[in-house]
Amino acid sequence: MVGLMLIFVIVLLVIWAILAVVGFAIKGLVWLAIIGIILFLATLIIGIIRQAARKK
Repeated sequence: MVGLMLIFVIVLLVIWAILAVVGFAIKGLVWLAIIGIILFLATLIIGIIRQAARKK
């Protein structure tokens, strides 16, 4: 179960990173880059919090 959640978080991080790169590559889609960065950071923070909660 933990492995499945970790894989899910990693996949989300990759998707958000791709969205950020595409947003910066296409000037008209800067909003896409901003959303990608926000979602990347949110997923990363949530993953860290959940991982820390499971260790307790």
